Amino acid sequence: MLGVADYGAFVVAILLFLLIPGPGNLALITSTGQGGMRAGMVTGLGVIAADQVLMWLAVAGVSALLAAHPALFHAVQYLGVAYLGWLGWRMLRAQPGDAPVLKMAPRQYFRQGALITLLNPKAIVFYMAFFPLFVDPAQHRGVLTFAVMAATAALLTALYSVVVVLLTARMAQRLRANPVVVRVLNKTAGVFLIGFGLKLAISK
Repeated sequence: MLGVADYGAFVVAILLFLLIPGPGNLALITSTGQGGMRAGMVTGLGVIAADQVLMWLAVAGVSALLAAHPALFHAVQYLGVAYLGWLGWRMLRAQPGDAPVLKMAPRQYFRQGALITLLNPKAIVFYMAFFPLFVDPAQHRGVLTFAVMAATAALLTALYSVVVVLLTARMAQRLRANPVVVRVLNKTAGVFLIGFGLKLAISK
């Protein structure tokens, strides 16, 4: 299909990667739980936009630049670590009655989702290694082939985000009635964000 080898397998692979727990998933769940469906949807748009940026940077060969300049790679990597750690720490220290860490205006929800995704330079390397696995050299059509792959990833991410937001919104309506549960979930989210940051810091 337009230079994409085994398109069905490509779709399945993207879906599997979406199901893997990560900062993006946590951002969707947290923003929806604290700001409602609109906040979750806007956060999802931020994640999708950032994913597209990373995909096209990968296609352009930015991963090769990062590989050739380890200091630059690690600088961006630790910027991501610091950002995730900062968000996690704020969630851990949040007290009853405090404004939720991720409860902001729609524009900021978008930025939150985008930043969490962008500040993972490993994703660029991942896309650089992942895309060639599904490119048919005999039928490759250059930018068009990569555009089909990027559009597919965006569509699947959008559908996945809608499902996560709908499920989270439904659960959140029940959980808001119990402040203790909300506080525990907030602190759990903080621990996970810090954990994701540490994992990024020590990954090779």
